[in-house]
Amino acid sequence: MNITFRNLIPFLLLAMLLMLATACQSSTPKPDVQTVPFSMPDKNVTHFTLDNGLEVLLVEKHVVPIVTILTAVKNGAMAESPEYNGLSHLYEHMFFKGNGSYPTQEAYMEKLRELGISFNATTSTESVQYFFTLPKENLESGLSFMRDALVTPLFDEGELQNEISTVLSEYDRNESSPFYYLHNTMTHNLYYAYPTRKDVLGDRETIQTATREKMLTIKNRYYVPNNSMLIISGDIEPAKIRPLIEKYYLAWPKMENPYDLHPVPEHPALQQSKTVIIEKPYKNAVIQFQWQGPGISKDVNSTYAADVFSYIISQKASKFHKKLVDTGILHAANLSYLTQRYSGPISFTGVSSPEKTFQAIEAMKNEMTQFTTSEYFTDKELQNAKLQLAVESLYEWQKSDAVAKTLGFWWCVADTDYKFNYVDNINKVSREDIKKYLDQYVINQPHVMGILISPENSAKLELKRTLASAGQEVAK
Repeated sequence: MNITFRNLIPFLLLAMLLMLATACQSSTPKPDVQTVPFSMPDKNVTHFTLDNGLEVLLVEKHVVPIVTILTAVKNGAMAESPEYNGLSHLYEHMFFKGNGSYPTQEAYMEKLRELGISFNATTSTESVQYFFTLPKENLESGLSFMRDALVTPLFDEGELQNEISTVLSEYDRNESSPFYYLHNTMTHNLYYAYPTRKDVLGDRETIQTATREKMLTIKNRYYVPNNSMLIISGDIEPAKIRPLIEKYYLAWPKMENPYDLHPVPEHPALQQSKTVIIEKPYKNAVIQFQWQGPGISKDVNSTYAADVFSYIISQKASKFHKKLVDTGILHAANLSYLTQRYSGPISFTGVSSPEKTFQAIEAMKNEMTQFTTSEYFTDKELQNAKLQLAVESLYEWQKSDAVAKTLGFWWCVADTDYKFNYVDNINKVSREDIKKYLDQYVINQPHVMGILISPENSAKLELKRTLASAGQEVAK
């Protein structure tokens, strides 16, 4: 059980950047690709919706005799007002506890072993997913077992207190990393009006004081069939499965759409840029610029342009890398975009030596001004980026559990068609699309700049005073 990797990207990325800074890179030239020569393969997908609103996706992959059963729920930080911040993740932990059919933890775990189930779950900003992988002959029992956990959780007080302690231990581990403080501070300043809607880890006190009543509120509000998708992937025969799904899931009562009753508030735009300084023990300096990027609900086309541009400049042969890293100004640099339904963040991150902090800031700011120039990347780089993104998308299709997790995530954040049509839409991205995306969301747009640095180096550089004297608003 874990917070999904996508939500840890902003600060896990920093650690990867440091490793990349010292890694040997291949000098093999990329082929001169003019078009992406393929799209998604024959998907062997069956899609239908039960009368209670539960969407079902069946994916046939006759490779090995196993199946993955996954339930995706449109829940997560986006649904959390301050008094619920972090409880979607706590609920995820409670999913694997007693329910109406298996009332004790011992009975629950014994059934898992009996069915040969490998299990896990993820919580992210806009989705929660639960998945069982098991032998195909146990599929019907697995469907029943998943249904019981979804529909009849008990939320035993003793088990709840145990899981609160477990989640708080995860909180402690995150707080032991300086990157957590950078990520958290940036998020709370970028999405300043409703920061809890982007904070998956949540608030310590809210988690510590969680109650069974709050767990039941989450269940009754969001764990309903018309806010969920059931995905079964692997060695299956769809014609035989639909009657089983109707047998176990059709009685799950439909409720009102939770987001009609409790809509996700729109994040207001930043009115002006600001700077935050995070003083934590760290031998280098991390400089990060963040913008409120496009969301699928309002600007789906820019999400494809964002992916392509980020991939272009992530390559070691790009002008971006040559100017910022090969010159020695930065140890490593990256620009990324996180696709979300409600405004995904764009992050421009650099790692430098502390004594080069001001030089690094200026170099990064200057680099932004070059993003939309016609010579910043070549047509060959554009097409190669599309090809590599297509290859990565297709690679996800090779394993039945990976397919289920990918489709579950995209159903929550967008819809499954976003994934199925991803390669075709990536191939349509033009230079004009990339320029439009950058002009609208990055170039000369309000942003948050964060600097992670040790207290000693911050004092030595007189960082706050120097930035303030340069006219930058340094937030407290």
